[in-house]
Amino acid sequence: MEFRRLGRSGLTISEIAYGNWLTHGSQVEEDAAAACIRAALDAGITTFDTADVYAETRAEAVLGRALKGERREGLEVFTKVYFPTGPGHNDRGLGRKHIMESIDNSLRRLQTDYVDLYQAHRYDHSTPLEETMEAFADVVRSGKALYIGVSEWTADQLRAAHRLARELRVPLISNQPQYSALWRVIESDVVPASEELGIGQIVWSPIAQGALTGKYRPGAPLPAGSRATDDKGGANMIAHWLRDDVLERVQRLRPLADGAGLSLAQLAVAWVLQNTNVSAAIIGASRPEQVAENAAAAGATLDAELLKGIDDILDPVAVRDPGLTAGHPGDS
Repeated sequence: MEFRRLGRSGLTISEIAYGNWLTHGSQVEEDAAAACIRAALDAGITTFDTADVYAETRAEAVLGRALKGERREGLEVFTKVYFPTGPGHNDRGLGRKHIMESIDNSLRRLQTDYVDLYQAHRYDHSTPLEETMEAFADVVRSGKALYIGVSEWTADQLRAAHRLARELRVPLISNQPQYSALWRVIESDVVPASEELGIGQIVWSPIAQGALTGKYRPGAPLPAGSRATDDKGGANMIAHWLRDDVLERVQRLRPLADGAGLSLAQLAVAWVLQNTNVSAAIIGASRPEQVAENAAAAGATLDAELLKGIDDILDPVAVRDPGLTAGHPGDS
């Protein structure tokens, strides 16, 4: 495993992070989830990402139980707040009440005294940004979180939040966007702003919900048991990529992956890690062997010729519109 600094902060994280968005507490049984977390630890992964909303709060609890007994100082545990976690009108958003209640609930489920990174899961247009940032600052000052971050925020939103964070003297260090060789909407605006501000990217869905694994073939039936056939496992998330023009081009990547000694999934994960603003790529899994395969992308270097070859193949189907930040496909 290789390790990187998260933005310009002093926090070092594993460049492959383990996330449990679509799996723990919903798609797979807890024993299987625990086996995947054990495989992540065995692969040298120290960074674990979750959110209060995943599996209606169950994912945090599964992660907490699986990590119990591990040396806390050797782990980086991240969670998020924003989406509804209850029926009340204050059980959502980034208002002070929801943030202060949510951090306590997350810590209880995760069985830890603090999280290393507490993230705003989306931008809240209905709450003043000043209120949100002041609440996050109080969470940090209380010792319940060490750093703060955001997820799927635009360049302008990052700049505004960073300005307030500096005034409040709290460390806003990260953004968690969707990013893959097919979904490149952060490259033109979000990445340059983040480099300017010292914010690192913790990217989700580096294999485009599985589309970049090569297991989906143009004109062929969907593989039994795959994500595309599982409503609980994110079938609606990958549907956008299940077009013959996309799948045909993914198959054309296979000789490039073979030449690099990588599987297609490893090539996809390694590709996002070539972006110097990316601090970590989040992988998920329903089986331990998937963790081991994807984690093996750590430290892989793709030369300029290989990167150009990937771009040449995928460019006609890659999505680059910065206006789609926090947009389709997928929604973590």
